[in-house]
Amino acid sequence: MAQPEFDEIAETFDFLDDWEDRYRHVIELGRDLTPMDDALKVPANKVQGCASQVWIFPRVEGQGPQARFDFLGDSDAMIVRGLIAVLHALYAGRSMDEVARIDAVAQLRRLGLDEHLSSQRSNGLRAMIARIRGLAESHLAA
Repeated sequence: MAQPEFDEIAETFDFLDDWEDRYRHVIELGRDLTPMDDALKVPANKVQGCASQVWIFPRVEGQGPQARFDFLGDSDAMIVRGLIAVLHALYAGRSMDEVARIDAVAQLRRLGLDEHLSSQRSNGLRAMIARIRGLAESHLAA
């Protein structure tokens, strides 16, 4: 289940020796994230369990397990916007079946994020992953 955009992020992280440089790169990814319309920043799209304000709005093309998943996301914290961009690289364009099966924790371990995020940020990241998986599982169950 290769994902070129995520693999590119992982390669960049391998190239950057210093965690500060990696942190800056995550923030840059967040700056490049497609903007989310304020009208979508409603309670139904808010991710619970994040210290920051986080919204994820799913965009699904097609039906059933082969439907393609995409999402818009935003946060009031720059580093979290970057983490949303990393998750977008990991999940966008995949089938709903693939989204439900991705071991995001293992993939993110390639970036070393588990070692460098605060416990609050790690919990928020897990909440975003759970939200994305939940969206896929709900779609598959329908």
